[in-house]
Amino acid sequence: MQQRVLVVEDDLTIATSVADRLRAEGFAVELAHDGPTAVRVAEETEPDLVVLDVMLPGFDGLEVCRRVQARRPVPVLMLTARDDETDLLVGLAVGADDYLTKPFSIRELAARVRVLLRRVNRAAVPDLGDLRIDATERRVHRAGVEVHLTPTEFDLLACLADRPRAVLPREQLLRAVWGWNDAGGSRTVDSHVKALRRKLGADLIRTVHGVGYALEVPR
Repeated sequence: MQQRVLVVEDDLTIATSVADRLRAEGFAVELAHDGPTAVRVAEETEPDLVVLDVMLPGFDGLEVCRRVQARRPVPVLMLTARDDETDLLVGLAVGADDYLTKPFSIRELAARVRVLLRRVNRAAVPDLGDLRIDATERRVHRAGVEVHLTPTEFDLLACLADRPRAVLPREQLLRAVWGWNDAGGSRTVDSHVKALRRKLGADLIRTVHGVGYALEVPR
């Protein structure tokens, strides 16, 4: 079955180029050119991934991301016209998983889409103390209470859970979760760890300064 990608972009030239490339790589592609239409199409088609521009008519991509993620977790690749840390952090806070700054390579965008979709299909990880990770349904419970995570937050937690108590360097987490080889993305890791602590408890992930993070579970 073809995986479905929703491309939300008000620049018709960019939208067409992205859609054509993704279709050529075997994806089914839906298009939307404004915020309200994007939310409606996402509800109707339930895409496997959303490519989402920040600046949109109607309401912006951040609001689209909030509404889409509130309905069901879905990987989101955000497109932004500025390499601005504020845009990045706000995008991550509302559920975006990755971002590209315009102008970007269509080839790189397609590669990022594939990396995000591969992460969604990761193998199962075991339960850990009062933390239960269901990889099949992509659900997480702590102390019997379900916790809503974005797709990237889930994958980061699963990566840490693969080696409980082991300290995983930021660079290793970037490669495993985001598919990045550039250590310059460490702030992305830090932001997602902060979100996990807020949702699951500050005691769950230990910081090893200058190195990385470890999942703390009972021995």
